This record gives sequence, structure tokens and C-alpha cells, in this order.
Amino acid sequence: MSHEDHHHHHHHLPADASSLNRAFRLGIALNLLFVIVEFVVGLCYGSMGLLSDAGHNLSDVAGLLLAMLAFRLAQSPATPRYTYGYKKSTVLISLLNSLILLIAVGVIVAESIGRMLHPETVTGDAIAWTAGVGVVVNGFTAWLFMRDKGRDLNVRGAYLHMAADALVSVGVLLSGVVISWTGWTLIDPIVGLAVAAVIVGSVWSLLRDSLRLSLDGVPGGIRIEEVGRSMEAVEGVCGVHHIHVWAISTTENALTAHVVLEELGRMEEVKHRLKELLREEGIRHATLEFETAQEHCREPHDL
Repeated sequence: MSHEDHHHHHHHLPADASSLNRAFRLGIALNLLFVIVEFVVGLCYGSMGLLSDAGHNLSDVAGLLLAMLAFRLAQSPATPRYTYGYKKSTVLISLLNSLILLIAVGVIVAESIGRMLHPETVTGDAIAWTAGVGVVVNGFTAWLFMRDKGRDLNVRGAYLHMAADALVSVGVLLSGVVISWTGWTLIDPIVGLAVAAVIVGSVWSLLRDSLRLSLDGVPGGIRIEEVGRSMEAVEGVCGVHHIHVWAISTTENALTAHVVLEELGRMEEVKHRLKELLREEGIRHATLEFETAQEHCREPHDL
């Protein structure tokens, strides 16, 4: 059996880890400031759109704080008790973040329906101006995470939080303009419901991916059948079975497999080739058990 221990590998982190840290800090500060402004203006003018947007923004600040916490935890070294470090916390926080987003949507829907049943007079100008600032703040924060959103579920979560908020602010801005021109206040809760629907659509994939990784499902972008075929194509390998692939964190994947060799004498050479192949597939942590065709693996075959 051959094991390769990767506890000391830290190059999986983005090269621009410090810039991501700055992005999180800047995003949190900007959004916290905007929440205070939006909440005060919303209370003064009685705008459900602004108050729900302020609440959603506050959930985003919490989301950004959680994502930054996960980012920091992922860099913690392994310990005798936590042999992979705290990397799995990134998956759990990603799942929590998607749930926070869905709860925020529920609040927006409930408040919008309440406002439709009991309409109140709101002032359009102040709403439009405040929401206009929101578009800029949220749009800028989303842009900070745009480049890295494909690499990490937590960065993707932060990006979705901010992009959804920018969308909410656009909706509130439009409703403010419509109210100013026409006095039609019903547009405020209608926009709230429309925006909630869009947020649910964007969060669904994040929730699904986070849930799959938390259940140790095969990470997105990895096809286990193709990985098996690629391994079997390596010279000296005559079969691969018991393949398991799972996520250690939102950026790292692991694999265990039984590899049937034509001759055990070539084990080191084959192992080196397999490790290289798996790294190209995005799997840095690999534990391989080698056996010959004459051996009988007593465990039931999974794959």
C-alpha cells in the first residue's frame, strides 16, 4: 500500500490570498456603512424596499464575515486531532451562507406580500437616491470577487451575495423612479418579489454544490468514470477499483483507490505517474493501494 501525505502542501491557496483578504475587509466595511445609511433612510421614509434591502445587506455582511472566516480557517495547519486542518469548515460555511441567503429571501417575500395587502405611501426620490448608492456599493463589492468566484464556493457565495444585492438595489432604484413619476406605490412590493425570485435562482446552485460537498459527494468538474479510465490507461496498470473522490475543502479534493498492477516491481514508477495524472485532474490528495492481478480484493467493489 502506498500513502502520500499532503498535510504540508499549502500551494492550493490562491496566489492572491492577500488580495482576497483585502477584498473581504473592504467589502465588509463598505456594506456595513451602507446598511446603516439605508436603514435610517428606509425608516424615515417608510420604504419597505429600502428596509428589506438593508436587512438583506446585513445578511450579506454576515455572509462576508463567514466567508472570510472560512478563508482564514482553511490556512490553519493540521493537528493530531484535525489531520486535514480546518479545511472542511469552508464547505460548512458555504452551506450556511446559502441558507442565510434563502432566509433573507423569505423575509423579503413576507414583507413584500404584507406591503401589497396593506399599501403605504412612500417617497420615491429618497428611495431612488439611496438605492443608486447601493448599486454602486454592491456592484463594486461583487466586482472584487468576480475574478476568483470560479475557484472557491465561498468566494462564489460572497460574489452571489453582492451581485444579488446589486440587483435588489437596481429594483429599488427603478421602483423609486416609478413612484416619483406616477405615484404608483404598489411597484415597491412587486419589485421586492421579483428580486426575491432572481436571488433564489442564483442561490440554488450554491446550495446544491455546498450540500453535495458536505455529504462527501464527488466535487463538480470531476467525472469519476473518466478519472478511472485515465488511471487504467497508465502503462503498468491493468485495473482500478474502489475509487472514492471527495472534497476536503471548497478548493481541495482527495481520492482513494485500489490499483491492480501487472507487476509490483513497477509500483514506484506507476505511483509517480498516477500522482501526476491526478494532480492534473485537480486531485492533490491521493491514497493508493496497490495489488496484483493474482490477489483477490475481499472488499465488495464500489467502482
